[in-house]
Amino acid sequence: MKIDSSAFKAPPVPPAGTAPQKTAAAPLPTDAVSLSQAAQTQSTGSKPPVDSAKIQEIKNAIAEGRFRINPEAIADGLIETARELVNSQRKA
Repeated sequence: MKIDSSAFKAPPVPPAGTAPQKTAAAPLPTDAVSLSQAAQTQSTGSKPPVDSAKIQEIKNAIAEGRFRINPEAIADGLIETARELVNSQRKA
């Protein structure tokens, strides 16, 4: 098998002291994004996506050394999330 090396050649370099030629630049492509009605409702909802008071409470508990980790609750949450994921994939 012979490999065509012409695809690997560098473009020609203009001689030193000559100004590069300007070429018309092609217009850049533009992208458009549109949100579904559900996404718009979520992004403009009146309830914030996070509970700032709860976050501050957890930060204070960590700083004061009274934050306790409950591995059983974490495991239960992971299992429930996995169940929801499997069930949603079965419906699709």
